[in-house]
Amino acid sequence: MKKHLYSFLIGLSSLWFIPFLGGCSRISLLDPKGPIGDSERFLIIAAFVLMLIVIIPVFIMAFWFARRYRASNPEAAYTPKWSRSLKLELTIWLVPIAIVTALGILGAIETYHLDPYKPIANGRKPVAIEAVSLDWKWLFIYPDRNIATVNQLVFPVNVPLSFRITSDTVMTSFFIPQLGSQIYAMAGMQTRLHLLAQEPGVYSGQNQQFSGRGYSDMFFKAIAVSQEEFEGWVKKAKQSPDKLDVARFEELRKPSLGYPVTHFSSVKPDLFDRIIDKYSKTMGMNSDAMIRKSGPAIMKTGASEGN
Repeated sequence: MKKHLYSFLIGLSSLWFIPFLGGCSRISLLDPKGPIGDSERFLIIAAFVLMLIVIIPVFIMAFWFARRYRASNPEAAYTPKWSRSLKLELTIWLVPIAIVTALGILGAIETYHLDPYKPIANGRKPVAIEAVSLDWKWLFIYPDRNIATVNQLVFPVNVPLSFRITSDTVMTSFFIPQLGSQIYAMAGMQTRLHLLAQEPGVYSGQNQQFSGRGYSDMFFKAIAVSQEEFEGWVKKAKQSPDKLDVARFEELRKPSLGYPVTHFSSVKPDLFDRIIDKYSKTMGMNSDAMIRKSGPAIMKTGASEGN
């Protein structure tokens, strides 16, 4: 009776984690809607399963050893002079080495495969989108369509998206979990990202990098629609009375919370490049100033060392 009771308790204890898996279906990363997100889900699950090879036996042995070698069990072998076991040492060393090797090979292959700068080739021309991080909102410019939006990203399904990403504020990150590949947005720099949505739908986009008091509300809707619906949306955006010129952008870039979805029927040419250049020139001037400031001291130190 006791034996069956112990077996039941051990089996019941090993299932303690199952209730926590109930919310996995609601995790965006595990519900991908594009090839990049699907590859990342595979990588997450594969790494999780490989690590369970170590974790599950540890939990099983923790209960089994306690039951097997308890003081009240006279059948347990008592070997106080035990010092070495070849089988145990091979298990302790070879299993972790195999797991780490598998994780390393898998990580190297998938890292190359999931390079965010690598275009997605599916025979269709990519939609070019320029994403600018602001306080605390997202600006999306469609250079080929000469339109722009705030806190709304609309694109056709099964068409590659080619992003150029920068920031007009502190460093943030651009992330659409169901499509995959989080990447940073930094002032004075440009990062690239290529995504594709295989199913129509409304996906949540967000900033994962803390960037001030409005960080928690810095979300946007990523809407995948048919090509016909996308063309209709572009025509509707072109009818907006708002135009994104320099003066309007200076107003837009001011810190604000809960900024409404806004459409601009035209955009100042090369606005994205101007945003990058503004910080690039500033950083270059600061570097030159530091060199000029430290130059005399460096020359003086060099002269002293020469003497």
